[in-house]
Amino acid sequence: MKTITINVSEPVYREFQLYAKAHDRTASELVRQAMEEYRQAHLQPGASLREVQPVSVGKALRPLAQGDDLLGEMLDEDRR
Repeated sequence: MKTITINVSEPVYREFQLYAKAHDRTASELVRQAMEEYRQAHLQPGASLREVQPVSVGKALRPLAQGDDLLGEMLDEDRR
């Protein structure tokens, strides 16, 4: 594990210490947890669509006809 030095305000550090003590943890553990949560939420790239496996949603209800307007159906234009 890498040791780092950070500068935080006294009130913030005091809050971390109080919270950590109340939950039987150390302020260092809280900072590590916060950094890991930030890393997962903001630094790790999301999955590419190329990596997502296709999902079967069943079979088609009927074959497509020559004049079928799929975009209109998706936009629900018949109900306007």
